[in-house]
Amino acid sequence: QVQLVESGGGLVQAGGSLRLSCAASGSRFSINVMAWYRQAPGKQRELVAHITSGGSTNYPDSVRGRFTISRDNAKNTVYLQMNSLKPEDTAVYYCYADEITTTWARYDYWGQGTQVTVSS
Repeated sequence: QVQLVESGGGLVQAGGSLRLSCAASGSRFSINVMAWYRQAPGKQRELVAHITSGGSTNYPDSVRGRFTISRDNAKNTVYLQMNSLKPEDTAVYYCYADEITTTWARYDYWGQGTQVTVSS
């Protein structure tokens, strides 16, 4: 069972920056994809950034150029650097990890979420 522990959320003014971290522990196999999602009140959870074990990244247009995802495979940790934050970035941010076993079974794991609030 993989545990994901997030940190780094908080309150920031528009135009400011925050850095989120998520450490995965308990994995006995390979952590493949790690990602950040967010969910604002009354809205569906949406992908914010995605990174593979090889370092390939993907972002939606809403955050591309402002957010940067990175990971430290040795520490099974993923980071999200968020710059030029906007009030519409306000949401609970969730860490996601995808574990692949030696028999190619896949398991999804989610963190508990961390609140990011951007004031105007």
